[in-house]
Amino acid sequence: MTVTRLDAVQLLERIEDLADLLVDTVTNGASVGFLAPFDRTEALAWWKERAAAVTTGQLAVWAAQKDGRTVGTVSLAFADKPNSRHRAELVKLMVHRGARGRGLGRTLLSTAEEAAISAGVTLLHLDTETDSLAERLYGSAGWIRAGVIPDYAARPDGVLRPTTIYYKHV
Repeated sequence: MTVTRLDAVQLLERIEDLADLLVDTVTNGASVGFLAPFDRTEALAWWKERAAAVTTGQLAVWAAQKDGRTVGTVSLAFADKPNSRHRAELVKLMVHRGARGRGLGRTLLSTAEEAAISAGVTLLHLDTETDSLAERLYGSAGWIRAGVIPDYAARPDGVLRPTTIYYKHV
């Protein structure tokens, strides 16, 4: 398995796989910002919109590939205000259901943390659905729970769920 940081051209070259991963993630109930029904056309459009942010350096995207298919991704969204350049948000950590349970989520998380350090970032933050598998990953990786916001985001089925906010000094 290889994890590679994608530039905008590479992102667009892998957009079909990235869209499939996003559809798989949403279809399997992950609260990553989308509601069901969610189709490939929407996923393709969403990833295409990310290319501009990758080009400007506001977003860094890593993709994990196995046997020529994208099976995971993670991104860092860098702050654009002068007083917050020391921090970034970890976003869209996704692992295809067929690749779960093998440490890929932890590998992607470590990749993003190491890249943040290399970029001079000292503080990372994220939000995730409370009581989700992802929440267990962040807690076991040394992320600190800052608090819970009730009814923060809807799962793909539209049910409102609490979100836990985490941070980590890197």
